[in-house]
Amino acid sequence: MKVAILAGGYGTRLSEETDARPKPMVEIGTKPIIWHIMKHYSHFGFNEFVILAGYKSYMIKEYFANYYLHNSDISVDTKGGKLTVHSNDSEAWTITVAETGLDTMTGGRVKRAQKYLGDAPFMLTYGDGLCDLDIKKLVKFHESKKQVLTLTAIQPEGRFGALDIRDDATVARFLEKPKGDGSWVNGGFFVCEPKIFDYITEGDKTILERSPMEGLARDGQINAYKHDGFWKCMDTMRDKVELNSLWSSGDAPWKTK
Repeated sequence: MKVAILAGGYGTRLSEETDARPKPMVEIGTKPIIWHIMKHYSHFGFNEFVILAGYKSYMIKEYFANYYLHNSDISVDTKGGKLTVHSNDSEAWTITVAETGLDTMTGGRVKRAQKYLGDAPFMLTYGDGLCDLDIKKLVKFHESKKQVLTLTAIQPEGRFGALDIRDDATVARFLEKPKGDGSWVNGGFFVCEPKIFDYITEGDKTILERSPMEGLARDGQINAYKHDGFWKCMDTMRDKVELNSLWSSGDAPWKTK
């Protein structure tokens, strides 16, 4: 099953980084966040990726075009123009970078990549979200429901810590960024049947989370797989700093071997 990754937006809320690079290329540790996402899927045996690119897409292309060199021992004969690769520790990935337009919306990007995704079920996620989700369990859930779309539902953490206050006004304990108000929200990590393309009807202006998903919900063709583990979207510099801190501590929940 192929994995499509939305990687074409401007990432304006992270402009300190995205003025110079697309958001999926912003680094967590020494690797772009998109690498972390791909590594997670690869851990569960999914190694064929379609990257839905747009803004500064050339940076994504150049990174993966030279990926095996970045992970290898090489010798270069500068006079003869010969390059010898001595070892290669790169993952066994197949990657297609699809040009889906600068201003295309999420649904439009998926539709533009239809020729690469084919007539088989595929997975889809955002290029800025990390998770410790068991992908195989997600796929098994989707297959059991036999409907067009499964999304991963998550409960995002609150932005601030909370206080547990007793009736007499004393503070019993501090709660570090508890879950929000109990609502479940769309966390990406979708599994899609090819029929989803029939719901993308507004061309490049189609926002996946609007008319396609609303139509699927109306037709009873969308399911939610509840994930109560780790999930984090890199939306701001605060998020980037937090993810880097988790990675550098060696305790990143999404890290795989």
